[in-house]
Amino acid sequence: MTSSQAHGIRPDDEVATLCADLIRIPSVNAGDNLGPGERAAADYVVGRLQEVGLDPVLVESSPGRASVMVRIEGADPSLPGLVVHGHTDVVPANAADWQVDPFAAEELDGCIWGRGAVDMKDMDAMILASIRDLARTGAKPARTTTFVLFADEEAGGVYGSHWVVDHHPDWFEGATEAVSEVGGFSVTVPERHTGAPTRAYLLQTAEKGIAWLRLHAHGRAGHGSVPTDANAVTRLAQALARIDAHVWPREYIASVRGLLDGLSELTGIPYAAQDPRVPPTDLLGTLGGAQGFVLGTLRDTAQPTMLTSGYKHNVIPQLASAALDCRFLPGHEESLMATIRELAGEHVEVEIAHRDVALDAPFSGSLVDAMRRSLLAEDPDSVVLPYCLSGGTDNKALSRLGITGYGFAPLRLPPDLDFVSMFHGVDERVPVDSLRFGARVLRRFLDLA
Repeated sequence: MTSSQAHGIRPDDEVATLCADLIRIPSVNAGDNLGPGERAAADYVVGRLQEVGLDPVLVESSPGRASVMVRIEGADPSLPGLVVHGHTDVVPANAADWQVDPFAAEELDGCIWGRGAVDMKDMDAMILASIRDLARTGAKPARTTTFVLFADEEAGGVYGSHWVVDHHPDWFEGATEAVSEVGGFSVTVPERHTGAPTRAYLLQTAEKGIAWLRLHAHGRAGHGSVPTDANAVTRLAQALARIDAHVWPREYIASVRGLLDGLSELTGIPYAAQDPRVPPTDLLGTLGGAQGFVLGTLRDTAQPTMLTSGYKHNVIPQLASAALDCRFLPGHEESLMATIRELAGEHVEVEIAHRDVALDAPFSGSLVDAMRRSLLAEDPDSVVLPYCLSGGTDNKALSRLGITGYGFAPLRLPPDLDFVSMFHGVDERVPVDSLRFGARVLRRFLDLA
């Protein structure tokens, strides 16, 4: 009998309840410091930690923008420290688009439904369940571990991870590595020799950089009935059309190459490894819905997301603006910015709204080995592969302190669940069995890391 069992409650016993409780707290982040903030979710976390005798620290960067930290000493204090972190904010959800109330945390078809179920209150619940187990049993993780639940990840971490790094760097003293969201989930692919389905768990070892830009096209104001060659709306539309038509060169960075090589070996489907101009279409097709994440890591991207212009139907405005979400591969920041400025043209100003680094970590070492061992202990017939995240995480902020970050929110998923499309999508949900699996894996990982 394990120590956890002796105390009657294991992490996988309570992880679903913790996840549902967190989803019912609408910690919506609409950006620009708008929304209710994360304080209610942070207070819930503090209460669950105090309940098991811990003394967490809560800080606010702005009213309601709360982050929580608790540290547990490791079994071997001479080892470098570890950071395990999540975020409690979620993107908005339009209830009319959903089959269920996005903040009711209903359990249907074996899943908990709601905003944050996959991004990332599922992992928050795994973290909480693991901390509570350590506290109840008196066990120690292998390394001194700092657990943090940040505010504001969904708007770049200005009021969350970046603020905490600036104002409380002592939280992370002695830590060299970190794990967080969007990695460790399974995809089901056909094995080359038997054709039988095999689970591959994708560990996030890299993530693209972020450049959130605003394009401002300038022109001459005038009456809508008078022709003009200086229409700001037209200039903006032309700039966006040029950006949309631009073909960004395809490139396989180390983590992407590792994933494609592993998939090719597993499935027997070849790809043109030495010629990225040839898309690995057949190979990516084996990933199902997850191929969207991978497609976004084969090249730099620039996507228009918002438009603003004008104030009356018969008035030509002198200014038209657009928001552009750009993501760049490691080492590509300068070239991406130069390309966007060239494509925007002489009449369009390029403003940087938010910018953050790309990350790339090795798929090797003791931490990666601990992640692999903890997964294979629960799913011994699976394989573990690296991948690059097309989005970003709070690991970017921690990298400023020299902390190497990975994505490891372990979930064994049903093969027919389109998991990736639910990030920021409608009808977000996580299987209860997947949550229980993840809680067991994460708790084991803390003993091995």
